[in-house]
Amino acid sequence: MKKSLARLDLNLLFTLQLLLQEQSVTKTAKKLNVTPSTVSKSLAKLRDWFGDPLFVNTPQGLKPTTLATSMEESLSDWTQIGTELISRRGDAAPTGVRFNLSVESPLSLIMVDELTSRIHKTYPDSKVKFYNWDYDSVDAITRGEVDIGFTGRESHPRSKESLNLLPYFINFEVLFSDLPLVYLRKDHSALEQEWNLETFLSYSHINVIWEKSEEWALDEILIEQGLVRDVRVTMATFEQALFVAEKPGHEMLTTAPKYCQRYCQQIHPDLVALPIPIGEEYQHKLVIPFTMIWHKRNNQNPKITWLRETLKSLYQE
Repeated sequence: MKKSLARLDLNLLFTLQLLLQEQSVTKTAKKLNVTPSTVSKSLAKLRDWFGDPLFVNTPQGLKPTTLATSMEESLSDWTQIGTELISRRGDAAPTGVRFNLSVESPLSLIMVDELTSRIHKTYPDSKVKFYNWDYDSVDAITRGEVDIGFTGRESHPRSKESLNLLPYFINFEVLFSDLPLVYLRKDHSALEQEWNLETFLSYSHINVIWEKSEEWALDEILIEQGLVRDVRVTMATFEQALFVAEKPGHEMLTTAPKYCQRYCQQIHPDLVALPIPIGEEYQHKLVIPFTMIWHKRNNQNPKITWLRETLKSLYQE
């Protein structure tokens, strides 16, 4: 017998989405600010409604059944639509709107003042939250926790972070392309030598973990030539790598996106930038397309459309 949606407490669907996200009754209860017993009772009602266990207990936590997994994207869409509906007002510039952005750092530091100013001018009393872009950001966009992401992807054909590997339900638009540079102190001894690949590889490197990987397109290109960098220090962010590179008492260097020159002018004035000294035939594999990323369900969302156009305008300037 077909069940009527009017008989289902829609709060149960929100609980189900959180259970799929947290895979823990205790963590879900904490997010809902209720007791674990309340969540367990809600799960029992959901199991009865769908005629499926939905989750099974494992040593690693709750494991969703095939049916529960199949509902995850639809639940995310439902939550997003509900959030949009309750945020609407009768005027053209609603207040209390929330913007959640996941942006690569330090790109977020460069853009934050102007972008937040434009948001608050158009959406008075809005709340803006910036997250650092990381390996989980695409999932956060899928779950509806992030409105839009802005980050660099890779052009190397073997990269796991190329644009053509994004999920089919994710839309994107490239705003600009960036060719990474080498950053080193103004008094670095490499500046007294001929700047070529041999010089570049003769010094130790400060590396950056990106998307959970310690290697990037440059390493792939070097491997093709039977070469390898001497990585002595690995940092979590470009800011950390640039901070260490500027410190005296060592001869290490680092690589970072070209846009970091603007960041360094303000924060690290003792750093200079040089091109990565590889052959022209390899340059296109190093290009980083900086890209806006959003879920297809938001294609017609007025807030996201405005945000996309604002980001485009900001970076065209």
